[in-house]
Amino acid sequence: MLDSHNSPRGHELSRRTLLAGMSACAFFAMDGRARAQHFAPGPVRFVVGLGAGSGPDVVCRIVAEQLSRLWGDQVVVLNQPGATGGIAMRTVGTSSPDGHTLLFALSSSFVALPEIQLKFPYDLARDFVPVGFIGEVPMAIAVSASLGVNTLSEFIALAKQRPGQMSVAVSNRGGTPHLTAELLRMAADIDIAAIPYPGTPQALGDVLGGRVQATVDSLPGLRGAITGGSLKLLAVCSQQRLPNIPDAPTAAETLPGFSSVGWYALMAPPGTPEPIGHKVSDDLRTVLDRPELRSRLQDIGFYARPMSPAELRDFISREQKVWKPIIERIGLKG
Repeated sequence: MLDSHNSPRGHELSRRTLLAGMSACAFFAMDGRARAQHFAPGPVRFVVGLGAGSGPDVVCRIVAEQLSRLWGDQVVVLNQPGATGGIAMRTVGTSSPDGHTLLFALSSSFVALPEIQLKFPYDLARDFVPVGFIGEVPMAIAVSASLGVNTLSEFIALAKQRPGQMSVAVSNRGGTPHLTAELLRMAADIDIAAIPYPGTPQALGDVLGGRVQATVDSLPGLRGAITGGSLKLLAVCSQQRLPNIPDAPTAAETLPGFSSVGWYALMAPPGTPEPIGHKVSDDLRTVLDRPELRSRLQDIGFYARPMSPAELRDFISREQKVWKPIIERIGLKG
């Protein structure tokens, strides 16, 4: 392993960290009223590892809108799907650590990417600076309304009648929807194929077009099709029924113990000064604590749960320990 201080990348990080630190000092020397209105001069980018219209993208844009109002500066959402979030990570990892570029990180980038791409140059939990936890989103299992299946039990029965003939569309190889579909295959003992797509719209298009029988994804990305009646929600993968859709059964009611919940967090580039990270974290908590925002997110199946940077780091460590043996069992190791 190269010494980060002697490697070219280490020198570049040191230079960028110094410049960002100088910028942070200047920023925090501003009067309190200006700081309340602006996090930093100029637009801020949130980089998302999935395409527009996906569940994470929907949530990211809602949070970005709120922070934009708080800061008085535009927050731009940049979609960079692919490589289990690796492309988005590279973009943020090479950005200046000044608070202007942040990673809207998905749970899979923490738990699956390190196992799937063993030679990836970054470790999200080790190299990036934790800013704050945004919240959790239960996975959902749904089928085209034209399939004629109304419950998870009926879907499993149909899959057993057609071994090897049914497929499940998922967004992003190694993502939480993909892992959930694989867990479903094992828990129900059915022969189905999980087919990764670049994002939710592409996956949903093939399900509604009849080319794929089912999909597993987060609720925010599927909610429109479910509400419109073209997609039938079979089950949510939370441990308990959701308060905003109490009629939707949990997968555990059919497969005891089955649960799968994704989550999103904000991460800053390596070398980001602590004052900048804490400022964004405090502002993120401010908007997530607003009852109207919590209600808006809950309506689409996302549950805000702010954490401090330290709490986020501990949470990530626990999640990695939970998912690692599951990923190895599924066989997604790189």
